[in-house]
Amino acid sequence: MPAKIAAFGELLWDLLPTGKVLGGAPANFIYRINSFGDQGTLLSKVGNDKAGREAREALRNLGVSDENIQTDYEFPTGTVKVKIDINGNADFDIITEVAYDHIEINTEMIDAFSQADCVCFGTLVQRYGISKNTLRELIHEAPDVVKFLDINLRKKCYTAATVEESLRMTNILKTNDEELMVTKELFGLKNESLKDLAMEVIEYFNIDIILCTLGSNGAFCLTKEDVFYYDPGYQISLGDTVGSGDAFSAGFVHYYMNGYPIDEALCFGNAAGAMIATTTGATAPVSKQEILNFMIIPNNRNSVRFHQ
Repeated sequence: MPAKIAAFGELLWDLLPTGKVLGGAPANFIYRINSFGDQGTLLSKVGNDKAGREAREALRNLGVSDENIQTDYEFPTGTVKVKIDINGNADFDIITEVAYDHIEINTEMIDAFSQADCVCFGTLVQRYGISKNTLRELIHEAPDVVKFLDINLRKKCYTAATVEESLRMTNILKTNDEELMVTKELFGLKNESLKDLAMEVIEYFNIDIILCTLGSNGAFCLTKEDVFYYDPGYQISLGDTVGSGDAFSAGFVHYYMNGYPIDEALCFGNAAGAMIATTTGATAPVSKQEILNFMIIPNNRNSVRFHQ
């Protein structure tokens, strides 16, 4: 039986150098979740504007329902200006005071959260009080559901208080090496090595699992029982990194919530993220079978290994 996964947060347009592409980490995540065969629900808000109508249509074309996408009659649909550097890395200029900052609580959202097996959220949607408070209410209404935080620390879009509250609400944290170091600075943590720092975060915030992506060096997973897994990076022809982290999260959640061992979930998530990095934009179609085939290509791993 497919896992039920809900994601709360931003639905927006990524304004890439090559044109606009539907985006927002929760939207990218749910698109991948559905493509892997699970039942994903996106909870967000768009404006009563052309961009909002186009976003709904694009979402449906990706096989994601817009049933739980609210319409805002005051604020516009969200947009992000994306610059891609020569190494394929993205820089985001995120427009403020947009529709997804004002998601309101309703019965349908409570049902979607409380009936899910796992819910996913980030920090960007918590910039302003309305969406932030809605998320807290939804989390409160779903005490037994697995909470997955894809922390996504975007410049000028988070505070230490928001990060702390988010970390204390979550069971599984997905971060990257840079965000893990930012977390260290925000809370005055002590450890220098990423593995030791990850355990310090687990203990400080009472988290069950930390996933940390390392760019081309792969990813690692650490549990509160101090069980450590590492999966090396892949040799790829880079398109851009937009949506790669979201694909990693979706791949891990898909495997983990369907009962696979945690190390296999890490491996599938790592491969999903690598494959999306070969494409442009966050929602290029890549099937589960293509990822599985990619994982068994001989000699396609990077020689550089993660040093604890």
